Amino acid sequence: MRDRYIKGIAGTFILISLLLATYVNTNWLWFTAFVGANLLQSSFTQWCLLGIILGKLGIKD
Repeated sequence: MRDRYIKGIAGTFILISLLLATYVNTNWLWFTAFVGANLLQSSFTQWCLLGIILGKLGIKD
């Protein structure tokens, strides 16, 4: 269940940052890269800060 939230939040962040890069400033693409790098890192290490935060908020795994 928590993985669905993580994917949904990450996807939302990416789409919002792409919109901001298109209409505000292209430097927002760095945020997109950060989200992507965090997803890649968590696939190797099985550690995700957002997962920990969601767990503390009561979202079941």
